[in-house]
Order: sequence, then structure tokens, then C-alpha cells
Amino acid sequence: MTNPSSGQNLYKTLIEKIFFDRYYESATELGFERTDLETAAKELSIKLPKNLGDVVYSIRYRTSMPQTIIDTQPEGMEWIIEGSGRALYSFKLVKINRIIPNPELIAIKIPDATPEIIALYSLSDEQALLAKVRYNRLIDIFLGITSYSLQNHLRTTVSGIGQIEIDEIYVGIDRQGCQYIIPVQAKGGKDQLSVVQTKQDLLCCTEKFPQLICRAISTQFMTDNLIVLFELTVENDQVKIVDEKHYLLVQGDDISALDLSNYQTFRSRQT
Repeated sequence: MTNPSSGQNLYKTLIEKIFFDRYYESATELGFERTDLETAAKELSIKLPKNLGDVVYSIRYRTSMPQTIIDTQPEGMEWIIEGSGRALYSFKLVKINRIIPNPELIAIKIPDATPEIIALYSLSDEQALLAKVRYNRLIDIFLGITSYSLQNHLRTTVSGIGQIEIDEIYVGIDRQGCQYIIPVQAKGGKDQLSVVQTKQDLLCCTEKFPQLICRAISTQFMTDNLIVLFELTVENDQVKIVDEKHYLLVQGDDISALDLSNYQTFRSRQT
């Protein structure tokens, strides 16, 4: 059992307790409720966290499962936590699915349009990333449409899942007049892009904006000014990469004539 001496370990201890209270060898799905956290804390005689929702959120999006749970995973499979309704969750055994940047892709130089004052006062990697994507119009450049930020940190509920949060959501339009809804998942630092969050974003947009074309984006810092963007979809319950581009934010005079020539050559090969 994990030693609950720190915040993250406390979360893992509670999740570990809930998991093994339900686990059996052939299990592929194990349901639980948020109130089970209270029961687990009481049985373990440990102090209950003030924010119960953050326990599950942290394991889903920020940190790994407890090692004891990982040790039960068959080869090529992993346990994730999915929402099943309001304050309802499920441990689910799924194929390992990772969204990882391809280090061999070319870094496309973009003149950095981020206001210095924004860069100076960003309070987190995630907020800095969302700001740089927004001010440099990277969604427009990546998708080839005109887009507008609709809302940051949209909290809503989705049928069969419960409450979710989308990091930022855009609406867009193309030259034929087609309109789009674009959920954006952003991860800074060493956080991994979440396939669970991508599935939720897609389901949310299908439910809330059925008349719009949904194009799900995930973005992450590779370095301070090197940003990767993925367009993702779900196929056979697996998150698949539709497209991936790397954008390097630089001063305008750092883009050489050779760079521009190379981009033109690359474009001609793509058309």
C-alpha cells in the first residue's frame, strides 16, 4: 500500500484502496462513486482531502496510477479512469494509447506575436501555452481556417460521463462557410497529453454543438518556444493522430530566406 505522507501519495492511497476493494483477476471494468473516497479514507484512518474531485482528476490527468495497480495490467493494456455519470467513475482496462511528439518532424518557424507583458505574467505552463497558441493564431495556421477563442476552462456535463473541463474551446469558419467547434487540450511541463480528455472533448462537442464540425486539438510545449499541435480523432475506441506539426516561435529576423525556400519546397510536396 502506498504511504500517504504527501498530497499525491494520499490520492494514490485512496485510489489504490478503492481499486483493490473491487478488483478480481479477469476484471476489465470496475465502477465506483465519489462517496467511496470518504469510505476509503475512514477505513484507512487518514484525513480526507478537502477537494474530493481533485483526487480522481489528478490520477486521470496529472500523475500515474499507483504501482500496485500498474502491476495488474496485462501486457499492452493499462488501467484508466473514465467518468460514468455525475460523481460516478469506472476503472477501465484499455489498450495502451500514447500521444507523443515525433522528434523527427521539422520545426516550422513562426514570428512570435506573444505580447511581452503576457509572457512576463503567465502564472502556469498551461496558461502560457494557451496564450501563445492564441496570440500566434496557431489554430488558424495549423487547421487552415479562421478561428476565435470562445471560452477558457469550459466546465460542463456530458451524458454518461458527468462533469468535464475543456482547457479552451474555439469556433471557426472556412472559406466555404463551414463552421467548426475546436476543443483544445493543453499540457505544460512534463504532463502527458490525455487520451481520456480527448475522448471527453469530442463527446462534449458532438453533444453540445451537433451542427458544427468538431476538430479536436492537443498541444504541448516541447521546449519554451517549440510547440507541438496534434489534430486527434477516435477510431475503434483508440485516439488516433490525424495531423501533427511543430511550431518554433522566433523573432522575425530569425527566419531566413533559406527557411522560407525550404517551407515552399515542403508545401509543393504536400500538394
